Amino acid sequence: MSQLTIYAEHDPQHPLLVTKDFAVITEQLEPAGMRFERWHADKPLAPEADNDSIIAAYKNEIDRLVAEEGFQSYDVVSMNPDHPQKDEFRRKFLDEHTHSEDEVRFFVRGHGLFSVHLEDRVYVLLCEKDDLISVPANTRHWFDMGPNPVFTAIRLFNNPQGWVANFTGDNIANNFPMLEN
Repeated sequence: MSQLTIYAEHDPQHPLLVTKDFAVITEQLEPAGMRFERWHADKPLAPEADNDSIIAAYKNEIDRLVAEEGFQSYDVVSMNPDHPQKDEFRRKFLDEHTHSEDEVRFFVRGHGLFSVHLEDRVYVLLCEKDDLISVPANTRHWFDMGPNPVFTAIRLFNNPQGWVANFTGDNIANNFPMLEN
């Protein structure tokens, strides 16, 4: 189940809020411009579904976001524990960074931990199957897929060239909980 934990940026041992309540999560994230939704497939989706089948199963939701936000492209990305570069990818995503566009991810399967650094707070959101998160452009954040990653996600982009990270150089991510899987 999805979970939001909010910390003061200088006190990662004592959460200010821990909740699994969908309404509370959306209420906490909305003032910061973050979108948190739950999607459901329009069609049955086999566990071994290919990327085209995944896109087709969520086409109505994708089309809605494209119309609302003007996204220009989307794709599907997957990660499994046997991926030869999993450690390299994990380390890269764990560094605090921003993007010049919104970062939008929908979890088709598996889970991941998004941490968003807003002013003097850190919002740590465990996203699981059926969760969509949108982190606004230029917002400091990091992502942890854990040491044994298992996820498939649909990514939506404002920029046809896709995802470009601008690393902040801040090591704050090292102070907060990581995903253990």
